[in-house]
Amino acid sequence: MFLEPGSTGFSNWGFVWRRSHVLMLETLLWSRRHVLRALGLTTMLMIPCRARARLQEDMARRARELIESLTDAQRPQVLYPFDADERRDWHYFPRRRPGLSLGQMTAVQQERVWALLGAGLSEQGVEKTRDVVRTEAILGELTGRRQYRDPSNYAIVLFGDPASERPWSWRFEGHHLSLTFTMVPGHGVAVTPAFMGANPATVPKPHEQAGLKALGTEEDHGFRLLHSLSDTQRATALIASDSFGDILSGPGREGRLQQRVGLALGDMTTAQRQQALALIETYVENVRPELTQRELERLTAAGLDTIHFAWAGSQHPGRPHYYRLHGPRLLIEYDNTQNGANHIHAVWHDPTNSFGQDLLRAHYETSHRKSQ
Repeated sequence: MFLEPGSTGFSNWGFVWRRSHVLMLETLLWSRRHVLRALGLTTMLMIPCRARARLQEDMARRARELIESLTDAQRPQVLYPFDADERRDWHYFPRRRPGLSLGQMTAVQQERVWALLGAGLSEQGVEKTRDVVRTEAILGELTGRRQYRDPSNYAIVLFGDPASERPWSWRFEGHHLSLTFTMVPGHGVAVTPAFMGANPATVPKPHEQAGLKALGTEEDHGFRLLHSLSDTQRATALIASDSFGDILSGPGREGRLQQRVGLALGDMTTAQRQQALALIETYVENVRPELTQRELERLTAAGLDTIHFAWAGSQHPGRPHYYRLHGPRLLIEYDNTQNGANHIHAVWHDPTNSFGQDLLRAHYETSHRKSQ
């Protein structure tokens, strides 16, 4: 697919959608993956080595600066071994969680947490994260439960040592937010699972922030794609008359959805595929551009035509609805059912690289070969 004159976006993808060109590009990418596999570098794909190294160095530096600001009493709360069970224990409910919360930090420490977030997230991603936290404060005001809906109750936790050459990870998490980054030196950065939610999805009147939508683009692009489909296509995409009430691939259930259902991107028109890619980019562009590019290349190499778009529930905004994008290396779920369809849960997974499992596999294989 060459973009039509006057069309917008999609500069990250750099591929042609005509089927013959897609096949040719996928063949080239697949061949390159075989070369990289021989070098033990399969998952790095096309990221320029210098850019990848700079990103990891920047993230490690900001993590070290955060650690240096911690007191002796705070360090055990923040620092865990890389192989700790807590590394995979993510959630988006209010709960006790490992790490140090913003409310327990000094102003300098909070600044360093946001600096670390800026090392992994794009400007868009940082702004959405701030909006999720703002929305939590608004929820406390609307419900009269300010102590429970506390915007300072978002915690940072690190796994492993960012000063070493070994894998390490960090997570920033609280109600309706769980962001995980896993660094595997020499192999790359994993960025999923990544969860964002919002309650209220749209801040109601007469609140002074009325109209604020932390995840408005996720909803708007979803409906735009749905409404671009023909009746026949929509019948294929619709997998249930009612929404599911929540995402299905939540904590501990990341691998629950195995079968891809709905309408394949390969069965869409050029304009519809452009809209589907815009929806995917809404999630993938929450991370730094270097990471976005790598994720899009992985999706392209796995076959974009095989990604399926599925819908459940109402086809009109303001009523309970759900959608899913599911491919070999992509699972996005979005649900807006609760509180009168004004409460969003949205998650992005790479089923092959959750918590960096693909990168870690390559790392351990490379280490094993070197030790022989």
